[in-house]
Amino acid sequence: MCGRYASSRSDAQLVEDYAVDAVVGPEVGPSWNVAPTQQVRAVVEREPREDEAGGAPAGSAEGAQRQLRTLRWGLVPSWAKDPGIGSRMINARVETVTEKPAYKRAAARRRCLVPADGYFEWERRPAPDGSGKELKVPHFLHAADGGPLTFAGLYELWKDPATPEGEDPWLWTVTVITTQARDAAGRIHDRSPVVLPADFQADWLDPALTDLDLVRQVLDAVPPPQLATHEVGRAVGSPRVNGPQLVLPLDELQG
Repeated sequence: MCGRYASSRSDAQLVEDYAVDAVVGPEVGPSWNVAPTQQVRAVVEREPREDEAGGAPAGSAEGAQRQLRTLRWGLVPSWAKDPGIGSRMINARVETVTEKPAYKRAAARRRCLVPADGYFEWERRPAPDGSGKELKVPHFLHAADGGPLTFAGLYELWKDPATPEGEDPWLWTVTVITTQARDAAGRIHDRSPVVLPADFQADWLDPALTDLDLVRQVLDAVPPPQLATHEVGRAVGSPRVNGPQLVLPLDELQG
């Protein structure tokens, strides 16, 4: 799974990196310990709406607009009775994402890019004292070339029926698609995010791509990422702790 990640690029950097047309919502700010239910930035491509910042009047012929938006991590399907389900839907398995009712509508029409510096996984190791206990050792996985990563994501809009009149009732949420881990990730954890190379990102966002069989073809064609990994300090285990020190190799922290 992917339950923690780092994302430190500014809105200005993300606008440039993803050729964004409009920025919607306040800047989230850098985080080196993004945790479930927190606010995150994601890139979507959708028809502008008159009630959205930077949008055009509804029904305009301007076409799809690439937007940088703020969403809550943990998908809440439109049919959910309450948003609490989102905390259990931070990841969607690539093997079933086009089939499960919670994800298939989003897979067809609401795909997004989730920018990241890298992500954390916990390796299970036997305790060195021979007690038979198991230790969970945190690692930071990142692009081997030092560049940023882009996760394949899905987003949904959930309408809160209890919203007071005059306030925005829509909750935007996102999930990260995961796959069988390979390369450096495979020895740390059996799952990893689907990392989209630059030449896959336009197809993934394309609003005209609504056939789930074709969506599946895009996912199946994504090559495994070239990742590097290093052990990090245990402080990342607390979502209350943040800062660039969380992604530093353990030997640098101890040195």
